[in-house]
Formats: sequence, structure tokens, C-alpha cells
Amino acid sequence: MKRFARLYQQLDASTSTGAKVEALQRYFAEAPAADAAWAVYFLAGGKPRQVVPTATLRALACARAGIDDWLFEACYQAVGDLAETIAHVLPSPGRPADTGLAEWVEQRLLPLRGADPGTVADRLTAWWDELDAPGRFLLVKLIGGGFRVGVSKLLVQRALAAVAGVDAGTVAQRMMGYTDARALPTAARYAALVSREAQGAVDAGQPYPFCLAHPVEVGVQGFEAALGPAADWYVEWKYDGIRAQLVRRAGRCWIWSRGEELVTERFPEIVERARALPDGSVLDGEIVVWKDARPAPFQLLQQRIGRKLLTKKVLAEAPVTFIAYDLLECGGQDLRAQPQALRRQALEALLAEGSLPLSPRVQAPDWAGFAALRESSRERGVEGFMLKHREARYGVGRRKPGGAEHGWWKWKIAPLTVDAVLVYAQAGHGRRASVYTDYTFAVWSRAPRDAAEAQGVLDAIARREPAQPGALQLVAFAKAYSGLSDEAFQAVDAVIRKTTIEKFGPVRAVVPSLVFELAFEGIQRSPRHKSGIAVRFPRMLRRRDDKPLHEADTLQQLEALLLQAGATSRASPEGP
Repeated sequence: MKRFARLYQQLDASTSTGAKVEALQRYFAEAPAADAAWAVYFLAGGKPRQVVPTATLRALACARAGIDDWLFEACYQAVGDLAETIAHVLPSPGRPADTGLAEWVEQRLLPLRGADPGTVADRLTAWWDELDAPGRFLLVKLIGGGFRVGVSKLLVQRALAAVAGVDAGTVAQRMMGYTDARALPTAARYAALVSREAQGAVDAGQPYPFCLAHPVEVGVQGFEAALGPAADWYVEWKYDGIRAQLVRRAGRCWIWSRGEELVTERFPEIVERARALPDGSVLDGEIVVWKDARPAPFQLLQQRIGRKLLTKKVLAEAPVTFIAYDLLECGGQDLRAQPQALRRQALEALLAEGSLPLSPRVQAPDWAGFAALRESSRERGVEGFMLKHREARYGVGRRKPGGAEHGWWKWKIAPLTVDAVLVYAQAGHGRRASVYTDYTFAVWSRAPRDAAEAQGVLDAIARREPAQPGALQLVAFAKAYSGLSDEAFQAVDAVIRKTTIEKFGPVRAVVPSLVFELAFEGIQRSPRHKSGIAVRFPRMLRRRDDKPLHEADTLQQLEALLLQAGATSRASPEGP
């Protein structure tokens, strides 16, 4: 546990890719296989479930430290992170121990789930007495469900490959499905990851590492110089769904999400259609809700995923399909090293009888023609185009662009934007745990008549007066925590601390004074939000010091974006 806690500290404190890989290599070179197996699981995205409520952790920490809750709250407000606060307020360990990570997880943390409050209190108090501050910090993150670390799966794969002396692509293939909760990490599974022997027989349902695309960062006028003639590229619509691989082997079907989660049971209608595929087939594609002859908004797919029970009503209201756009294995043969053109030809032949829908190729005479078609993306319910060079191989992850090794690009439409007002703030995590970086934004319920009317609303907020029904007010609609530099976050943090009027636990309410330009990928109606609107993937583009508060956007402008996004359009790409 101590070794993994030190690694966690090193990864969280560094922004250098090289330093992170070196720290990972040192850990994997020294750690016992059973501990390393769990370390890979957590670092590669395996999510520990919360086993102890936050309120319980806080109460036990206060009791162990002998302090009142108000003092703990004051410390929490200064630190900004629950795990770090607990690690600091607890007294020094009385009987330090060096129990391994695997023993901690398997014999202590997993059995803790469902234990009675008395047992939880006794065990946690004893465990805190064994650990130093970094160990306590990590323990609270693991049992509180808040484990996050600034390292990508690709860096973990690079470190394992260096330790094992094998190709990183080989490690990536072996790691597919490693974080699926149905099979816990073991020393044997870790040994298979870093084995120098050729890969032996794999599980029949194992997918391949996903090939990821690079975003196009030049204007259409620069496409010819950067990408060559349009005739060398396959152009397809970019669907807004769940990226997935459909594996058909040994008479069974498996469906894997890009996050390497096995989601077969969530999509029985796809499994039923996939039974027509021959054994030894692996397809890459997109799971979308297809309704009324067009792709439905992603929100409808999210609602279905969140249902524990797939009733007939749910299946009817959100019918899904798998739109295939690549063939990775055919007849048991790995096709990833073949050019895109040959894989596409084989995919078209495989799906000729209509067992599953095929992502259509979009035709245009040149890049300008494709740009004109791309303008209709939102009306069609798609995000833009995918560009795939006819010579492109199916790579592993997001590799450096160029050549035939990796020739996939995503040419997405510009995001929707709105100018919104910051109204609430919460501290971030990790390096930003003491800085307010997570913001809630609002728009006006209607356009203020002038600056004076808007100032009247701000004065009422400062006096903590509740908004009157029908009166002008700021309506919260989105949260965002990314898009600004560290320096910009520090500047906003200073304003937040000066303008705070109320605290709700870790959240601060402020007198509105800052306007930001927000970008987001999608917008839809949502009865769960006060504004009646929800946006997808919001992030901050810039702070609008040039824009006075009374000129921030309104609910009516969000309604206009709903129409712009094609919420009522019937246009659709060719498809299912």
C-alpha cells in the first residue's frame, strides 16, 4: 500500500509525461505481481466502488482526531479535498505496517462493503493507525469512490512494455477487458500482461484495442495540402453514440464499449441481429438510438443505459442499433494490418444480406463539396465527418498522424457556444484541490432591459433574497471545469473568494461578476434541470472581461440553439 501511495503522489504531482512513465516503470519493476495487478487495474481506469459514505468518513475522522465538526469543516474549506483533509487531521500512526496493495483490496476493502457501522468504525480506525499521510489519503480515495489520477492508459501500457521488454501494442492487446469488474486482477493475469512469450490462447470474447482518430485542425482550404485529394479518402458520418466492438466467436456474441466495459446484456436486440454473423467476426462501430428514421439525441441513449431493467417499454422508446464501420477480424483472421479499402470491401461483403446496418460512405467531388454537406450535420443528428485514408491500417489508440499506419481523422462541426455567468464554485482535485475550478453557470431568464435592471438582480443576490416568480433572474444550466490555464484558474479563484456570499459544504455561492464563453457539443431538453435544458460536454473557451453581465445570454437564446441543433428536424443520413 505504501509503495502504491508513493506512486500515486508522484503521478499526481508531475505534469511531465517522461517523469510519469519513469515512476510507473520503477513501481512495476519492484512491486509483487499481485500488487502490480491491482495497480494496473486502478491506473488503467478500473473504478473502485464507494464502500463507506462520505459522512461516515468525516465523522470517524473527527472522532479519531478529537476535533469538532466545525474545525474539520474549516480545514476542509482550506484544503478543498476530503481525503487530504482526513490525512492531515488524523494523529500520527501508532503501529505502522506495510501491508501489500492486493491484501488491502482483497482482504480488507472488498469485505468492508455492506459491513455494519460498528465494524466499519473499528476497522477504519485501526487501518488509519497503520498508515502515514499518503497512505491514508489513498485509502480514503479508494473507499470513498473518489480515486482519480493524472495518467493515461497509454502511459501505463508504455511502462509495462518497457518493464517486460515487449511491444507496447502487444501490451495494449493483452490489456483489453482488464478493467472489466467481472474478472478481478490476479498475479497470473498480471504475469500474462508482461510475459515475454508470444501471446497464447485468448478469451473468445476479447476485443482489440480501439483505433482513435485525430481532430482536423486546419480549415477546408488547407485540406488539399494537408491530406491530399479527397478521392483518396473514405468519408462517413460521425455518429453521436457509444463506440463499441461487436465480437462474434465460439457461437456467442460480446459487445465491448470503448471504455472496455462489457455491455452485452444492455443491448439484446443487437445481439439478436449479430447471431447471423459467422464465427470469427469482430466489427467496430457505433451504438445509437435510431428512431423516426434518424439518429436520436445521445440523451435518449443515456437514459436507456441508466435503466437497470430493460422492459418492453424501454426497448420500444429507445430502440438501438449497431452501425458497423470497420471489420477487424473475418473468419478468425486479424485484418487490422490490411488497408482500409480492403477492410471496407470485406465489411460490405459480410453485411450484404443486411444482418447489421453499414455506415454509408458520403460522396462529394472535392473537399469543398464535403464541407457543404457537413453544414447539414446537426439537422441529420450527427457530429460531422470521419475521414479514413484508403491505405490506413487499423492502429492502436491515438498514434501520431501520417502515413499508412494511422490515417483516421474526425472533422467535427464547430461546437455550440453561449456567454454565461458564473454563480457557484467548488474546489478541484489533485493539484487543484485548493483552487476553485469547478463552476456552475447561469443565463438570464430573459434579456435585462438595461444594466440597471441587471444590477438590481445582483444586489438582491448579495442580500440573499430569493428570486420572485416571473421576475428577472439568473437560471443555472451547466457545470464546467476545463478549458482554462492554471494562471486563469488562479485569477478566477481570487475573485470567487472575494465575492462569496454563502457556503453549502464545499460549494460557494458568489455575487455574479464574471462572464465566460462556454462551448458544448449538444443541447437537449431536460425536465430534471431547473432551466429545462441540458448541454453535453460543456467547457470554458475564455473569460469575457469585455462583456458586461447584462449582455450575457438568455434562456431564449438557448431555446434558439435547440432549434439550431436540429431538435425538430427530420433530415437524416442514410442508414438503418
